[in-house]
Amino acid sequence: MARILIVDDSPSQLAGIRRIVEKLGHEPLSAEDGQAGVEAAKRELPDLILMDVVMPNLNGFQATRAISRDPGTRHIPVVLVTTKDQETDRIWGMRQGARGYLTKPFSDSELSDVIASILGAGNAAAESQTPATG
Repeated sequence: MARILIVDDSPSQLAGIRRIVEKLGHEPLSAEDGQAGVEAAKRELPDLILMDVVMPNLNGFQATRAISRDPGTRHIPVVLVTTKDQETDRIWGMRQGARGYLTKPFSDSELSDVIASILGAGNAAAESQTPATG
């Protein structure tokens, strides 16, 4: 079971994503804006962050950049989950340190696939660095 931080200023989006995360058997954590997301990432050290972009205080691009450049949180993969669907937004998000990009609206299976892909990649990387025994 992974701990997944959901950062979104929309209560309905937060509830919908939380429902999917719980259905997958993961523990959801939440923050209501980018600044709170950065603080929660430092405090909770989740396994994955699902980050909205358009939010008050600190937008998702700024929060992703802060998380990906902080030595204490840079290992945490961030997936931007946003209505911003232009290719330039996607490229900019990846340049800020995002590991994935999902545009709203999305289906339960699309979000499930992204979560599985990112968490699976993290597990594969961790396993490849574990020395073989035997």
